Amino acid sequence: MSGRLFVIGLGPGDARYLTQDAVESLQAADALYGYGPYLDRVPVRDGQSRYPSDNREEGERARAALRYAAEGACVALVSGGDPGVFAMAASVCEEIEAGPPAWRTLDLAIVPGITAMLAAAASAGAPLGHDFCALSLSDNLKPWELIERRLDAAAEAGFVIALYNPVSKARPWQLSHAFALLGRKLPATVPVIFSRAVGRPDESLTVTTLQAAGEVGANMATLIIVGSAETRVVPREGKTPLVYTPRGVAKVMA
Repeated sequence: MSGRLFVIGLGPGDARYLTQDAVESLQAADALYGYGPYLDRVPVRDGQSRYPSDNREEGERARAALRYAAEGACVALVSGGDPGVFAMAASVCEEIEAGPPAWRTLDLAIVPGITAMLAAAASAGAPLGHDFCALSLSDNLKPWELIERRLDAAAEAGFVIALYNPVSKARPWQLSHAFALLGRKLPATVPVIFSRAVGRPDESLTVTTLQAAGEVGANMATLIIVGSAETRVVPREGKTPLVYTPRGVAKVMA
């Protein structure tokens, strides 16, 4: 019997962000693997086993799911947001490349989900309306010096920048350092969006400027979007400002 592995994106939180493909894949699975808080989002189904693990156990989680699928089971490995954006799909592919030949014969399906970046952008307006990039500020898997170079290059190129994993208890200083670095290339008035727990009951959205961004609190549940020099803010009385980046560029950069 050939096993199957679904790598499923749960979206940023609320069930309304879960795609129909993801729902059907979750229902078809004999077993679920994932970071504990993500598994808690999935409704319990009789006869379906669950294997929660810690946030920094991506490799072992992927290997465990692959081993079970190789035994002939239908397995679902869940991620928040989209599994291919700073999430489990890359870990699964890495383990398949390094693992036994049998893992390459598995029926593998990567089931996309709505990323926090896209959900946050939709809540604010259209800040990703023109060219943009996404960066993780976590230096667990890459050196901080590389993050600095990429931030500098993105700001120099005029990209809107979505920042994942902006701060943690082990990394309390990096976000303010990133803002200072971006401030060397970007105007102080560039809009900055802080979207916390998007798609969840405690969701909040704050629109500020790069100059004042250091005064806004953030944690690992926060997605930050730093605008470009082209990004605009439209005030709306009694409502959150509308933030958008025009699809056209006012002038060609030198």
